[in-house]
Parts: sequence; structure tokens; C-alpha cells
Amino acid sequence: MSAMKNSVFSQKIYSFLLAAYRWYLQTPERSLHEAYDAALKIQEIEDKHFNGNKIDIDSAMYSNSVMDYFESDLKKLLKTARMRLTELKASRWFLNEENQKAAQKVGIEHPSPSLVLEKLNFIDQVISKYTTSSDQITSKALVVKPPNLPVNSVISDDKSLLVNTPTLPPKIATQDSDNKPKIKRKTDTIGVLPRSILSTISRLQVELDPNSEQEVIQNFRQTQRRTIISIRFILLLIIVPLLTHQIAKAFVVGPTLERFRSNEQMQIFLNSEMEEEALVELEGFEEKLKFENLIRNAPPLSSEQMEIEMKKKAIELAEEFRHESSNAIKNVFADIFSVGAFIWLLLVSKSSIAVLKDFFDNIVYGLSDSAKAFIIILFTDIFVGFHSPHGWEVLLEGVSRHWGLPANRDFIFLFIATFPVILDTIFKYWIFRYLNRISPSAVATYRNMNE
Repeated sequence: MSAMKNSVFSQKIYSFLLAAYRWYLQTPERSLHEAYDAALKIQEIEDKHFNGNKIDIDSAMYSNSVMDYFESDLKKLLKTARMRLTELKASRWFLNEENQKAAQKVGIEHPSPSLVLEKLNFIDQVISKYTTSSDQITSKALVVKPPNLPVNSVISDDKSLLVNTPTLPPKIATQDSDNKPKIKRKTDTIGVLPRSILSTISRLQVELDPNSEQEVIQNFRQTQRRTIISIRFILLLIIVPLLTHQIAKAFVVGPTLERFRSNEQMQIFLNSEMEEEALVELEGFEEKLKFENLIRNAPPLSSEQMEIEMKKKAIELAEEFRHESSNAIKNVFADIFSVGAFIWLLLVSKSSIAVLKDFFDNIVYGLSDSAKAFIIILFTDIFVGFHSPHGWEVLLEGVSRHWGLPANRDFIFLFIATFPVILDTIFKYWIFRYLNRISPSAVATYRNMNE
């Protein structure tokens, strides 16, 4: 009977390994087919909605929501096609002639080389339209038109990428030694004429331009899309790590921890600080029992009754601190998952980060001088001001409790004595090095408000 079971089990393992081996041998054909299918879907969208042109806001008149829908599908299909082409290249590198002969033995037929080349040529023709401007497809707001320069001074072949934001610092394209375009900001240039005169001349040129109305409408649409992308990315940066933390804690870390640590083996207190807190609470409970007994004019509790009540409270405290210790361990691993999700989101969203940076530049440089000075004073007083040590102390103690670590007073005091000083030095250097060139009036307002 056991021999029969072993033979059945061996047959199942052999069938599973054979299926896995067949899947491995079919990887090049499968990757090529999926990449070809993704390219067909992209061409279908182009033919059906963009008159055979590339998926772009200039190819058809659609609203922002419709364009976001098409661009989302395009991004997924391009990612699928490129990943499958990479998979095809890697699998063909690993598969040698012996593997191909083995594939023929198990009944796997490879497509003809002419068909493979035809599909690869079609995939390259479709993807090549979006290879050089894949980041621009995600957003049209990555290149900003300087407010005090004419349109022709910006090095860009696509006028739809120019966003007229008069509050942004100008970016002047120059050429370095390698003939690569280099962006020069307001902090790096000092003009011969005052910027207000140059801004007036540029504004007059724009007002006299017959195409200015169309450019204003196009710039407004691009600014609107930039704002939507930035707000959506900020929400993702907040929501994704929080959801990852809760999901990992509830479905990954929690069950794993409960499986490997039973209630009998689990340590009640992670550190001496928790134990002291439990003892203080137990002593307070004992004093509370004696006080309630006195104010009710009841006969004093016997030693047996007092011991029973204290034992109940001790069991309750042990369960509470056991749960708190387990929760602290879960928080450590869940935070690792959360940080990993945050880093992954930053790595896969480089174009969104560029849009977000441009969005914040637009907001910051659009503020008045008094508003800039107010924000600087607010941040410096919160993080490096006279009352900031109390906030840092509360924050560090909360982090220690979150991870189940004892609050080391020496480390907290050393951190408070050094880190705010470093932050204060960075703030002062930034004000002296950059803000003093960008907006001298804001620095003057800051000094007057700070005095």
C-alpha cells in the first residue's frame, strides 16, 4: 500500500516538473506573443481614437479625464511590451540548442524565424513612437517656459510642453562642454537690466503675439494636469505606505508572529520600562482598593480577598502588556514593509517626482515675500526654536514606544543637543546662499519679522 502511494506521489511530482519544464521552454514564444498582443492593443487605440496617430493630447481633442484614461492604458501596455521583450532576450540567452531539441521531443514547436522577425519589427515600430518621450506622455508639464524670456529662448521642439507660469524662476538653456542642454536657474544668472523691465518686455511680446490666446489655453490645460498629477502622487505617497503597513501587519507579520510565538513562550515585557509601568499600575490598583474600602465604611478586606483581587489585576496587566509587546514587534516588521513600498513608489515614479517638484516650485515662488518669511519663521521655530526640544522629546519617546524600545534619556538629550543645531545651520545657509539671490526682499522681510 505504501509503495502504491509513493508511486502515485512520484508521478505527481514528475508531472509537475514536466509541466514546469515545458513552461520554461515556451518562455520565448510566450513573451513574444504577449509583447505582440500589447503592441496590437496600442495600435488599436491609435486607429480607433487618434486617427492612426500616436496617443497624444495634440492628436485628438479629448478632455483631461479621457486623456488620463488613455495614457494609463498606454503606460501599462508599454510596460508589458518592454518587460516581455526583456524576458524574451534573457530566455533566448539561457536556452541553447540542447533545450531546443528537448522542446521538440516534448512536442513544443517553435515559430519560424520570419514570423518572429515580423512580430519584433511590428513591436519596435509601435514602441519607437513612445521611446524618446515616455516621460512626457505621463505629463506635459515637465518643461517650464520662463516668464521673462520669449518663447524661442527655451530649447524645446514641442511647444505644447511650455507652461507659462509667471511666478516660477526662469530657466535658461545653455550648452556645456559635451553639447548637452543645461538648465540655468535664476540663482545662477544676474542680468544687466532689472528683471521687472525684462518681464514687461516679455509680457508685451506675448500680448502682441496672434497665437497668444491658444498658448494661454494650452498652458492652462497643462497646468491643470500638472496639479492633478501632483496631488494624486502626494496622496499615493501617503496612502500606499499606510495601507502597506496595515496590510502587512494584519496578514503577514501578525499571523507569522503568532505562529512562532505561543502564549506560554511569549515574553510579557520587552523592556524594563514596561515592567516598571505595570508595577506602578498594580500598586495604584492596590491603593485604590484600600481607598474605596475606607470611603464605603466597609469592613477591611482580608488578605485572601486582597490577594484574589490583586491576582486578577496582575493577569489583566500581563495580558495587556503581552499584547503591547507583540504589537511593538509587529510594528518593526510592518514599518520595514512600509518603507520598502515608499522607496518602490519613488523608484517607479520618476516622472511624477519631476512634475511634483515643478508644482512645488510654482507654489513656493508664487508666494509673496511676507508669506515666504512667515513660512520660514514658522518652520524654524517649530523644529529649531526655543520650544522645539519638548516636541523632539515627545516625538522620540513616541517612536521608542512604537517599536517597543526603552526611552534612552541620554540618547534623546544628545539628539536634541545636536540635530536641531544642524537643521538651524542648514536653514541659515539656504537663506544666505539661495533665497538671498532669488528674493532679497523676502530675506529683508524675514529679518524684520524675526527682530
